[in-house]
Amino acid sequence: MPDFVDQVVLHIKAGDGGHGCASVHREKFKPLGGPDGGNGGRGGDVILEVDANTATLLDYHRRPHRKADNGKQGSGSNRDGANGADVVLPVPDGTVVKNAATGEVIVDLVGAGTRYVVAEGGHGGLGNAALASAKRKAPGFALLGEPGDELDVMLEMKSVADVALVGFPSAGKSSLIAALSAARPKIADYPFTTLVPNLGVVTAGDTVFTVADVPGLIPGASEGKGLGHEFLRHVERCSTLVHVIDCATMEPGRDPISDYEAIEAELAAYGKLEDRPRLAVLNKTDVPDARELVDIVRPMLEERGMRVFSISAATHEGLRELTFAMGEMVAAARAAVPVTEPTRLVIKPRQLGDAGFAVRRVDENTFQVTGVKPERWIRQTDFTNDEAVGYLADRLERLGVEEELLKAGAKAGAEVVIGSMENGYIFDWQPTLNAEAVHQGPRGTDNRLG
Repeated sequence: MPDFVDQVVLHIKAGDGGHGCASVHREKFKPLGGPDGGNGGRGGDVILEVDANTATLLDYHRRPHRKADNGKQGSGSNRDGANGADVVLPVPDGTVVKNAATGEVIVDLVGAGTRYVVAEGGHGGLGNAALASAKRKAPGFALLGEPGDELDVMLEMKSVADVALVGFPSAGKSSLIAALSAARPKIADYPFTTLVPNLGVVTAGDTVFTVADVPGLIPGASEGKGLGHEFLRHVERCSTLVHVIDCATMEPGRDPISDYEAIEAELAAYGKLEDRPRLAVLNKTDVPDARELVDIVRPMLEERGMRVFSISAATHEGLRELTFAMGEMVAAARAAVPVTEPTRLVIKPRQLGDAGFAVRRVDENTFQVTGVKPERWIRQTDFTNDEAVGYLADRLERLGVEEELLKAGAKAGAEVVIGSMENGYIFDWQPTLNAEAVHQGPRGTDNRLG
């Protein structure tokens, strides 16, 4: 089982709304006291919240299925059902939420306390007491609860660190972060020791900052080679880049300058990192050959505009100067940007004059109706109850669906689909507009929705 997870697919289900209750008040000497069925409770939401104390998505890797509570059913004596409890899922700062099926970014969660309702609970169904009117004094039906949202989302964490240590595998990045902080990463003398990011907290005077030791780069990483984007994704939000250069490598074809240029080429190819301040660290000066090489390499890097430090992570030589230099760069970067505020979620109201639905002609005798209201009403209708079906027909007519169907060219007997063509409700439509006779017949019957 991994101890660090930065990307996970989460299967979420919001709570279903409770069904409304169809009840008639009865007591001694008052056998028909009127409808008193209560409303169903609303289903619970699934909410993502940025938590400053959460640093990994490991818990969701272990338990990827999360579900909110359902609303309770209403009951007689005008008693409404209880609402389902929300489920609040803490995520690290800088978590990107994507639709797992399409890859589309849903929201980018930044700033402690930011909340986003990723799955809404279903509306509770109205009881027959709420459905009573002057024309329908004792409804013999209630509305069903609406199903809650159900979807798969991908949570992708981008480490929000101040400093990123970049360099070839085995350049000494893990040893450096262990020397600078209390972090204890796994260290070994072979490539790709670090397969997941290591974070360490470093103090330099009054400045406290976070350093990320992330998986090593190799040529072609910007195109996904090796650990590729798995590495670069963590560098993206760091304000300062530190090149850790191995001055004691014995690998053929490698030297400090070519290593530096290869890493810079990958950072440039990835993009988004051109404006980040950088400094270079010549590591492993405790090795005699490396110490001699430092004097040759330092002026070559300084000619490229780099500020250069020579250190030994093993003996801690030069670490104090390096720590304060990184602290200065972090402090300058923080001063240059405004304080991060919780993500502002924009609510877009419906456009003025929007009917709230649309009618589309599919073929010669098939029409599709889409829209939040008609699709919700379909889900809340008990089609085993004829009176409930008649109530649905009345609502659709008042909304203007029948009129739009006539404008679209629908004729008696046309096949009308409300919702998606795959899973929508299909009925044979019988128009009543512009007719002298309105619906008549026994209670609970309606020929408009065949």
